[in-house]
Amino acid sequence: MTRRSSLADLRRRLAHVRWIAGGTGAGKSTVTQALAERHDVHVYDGDRAELGYVKRCDPRRQPHLWALLRTPTEDRWAGRTAEEIFHAMPSLHGETFGFVLDDLLALPADRPVLVDDFRTLPSEVAPLVTRPQQAVFLLPAPEFRARALGARFADPARARANWGDGDHADALAKRLARDLLWDEEVRRQARELGLPVVHVDGSRSVADLAADLAAMFRLDQIT
Repeated sequence: MTRRSSLADLRRRLAHVRWIAGGTGAGKSTVTQALAERHDVHVYDGDRAELGYVKRCDPRRQPHLWALLRTPTEDRWAGRTAEEIFHAMPSLHGETFGFVLDDLLALPADRPVLVDDFRTLPSEVAPLVTRPQQAVFLLPAPEFRARALGARFADPARARANWGDGDHADALAKRLARDLLWDEEVRRQARELGLPVVHVDGSRSVADLAADLAAMFRLDQIT
């Protein structure tokens, strides 16, 4: 099978899929849940699915993920700059998207699927959609993200689970800086590929944003 026909087959098989990606703290999961409450859709939660990636990780095909999984939690953030952490991200090197595709292709195609996944990049989605409005990338204002992640990791147990026993304030600062670099990469790719970007600053309600995405995704028209 040629690459062209393979992509055509993937587009056909994934025609019922809509992608909600972008930056952390932008409310992707919140708006996805709002859409799920109003429409008969299946939600693919990338954070939950990540546990399955660990079992399928291969050191030859996913070297960055393999190395990350073997790094102690606190060492993933301590002793490295935000730029170094960003460039070591497995998703930046396309190491997780294959897992997402395998999972999606294994799901029934009898209803729309909303993919809620921070790790997905515009360059990965673009070849698989028949129109740009099958995907959206939510990018939060820096202040909005800082509030969201500050609240998320205010729980010491949750912070420790993510960052180990190191300096949590330093880890959060690096996390925010790393995520800003990710946003810049997503924004650049989306602009070059003509995929929609929505900036989130808290000025719009979740219900309004969900309504806009439902219309853009044509959720009521997918069979």
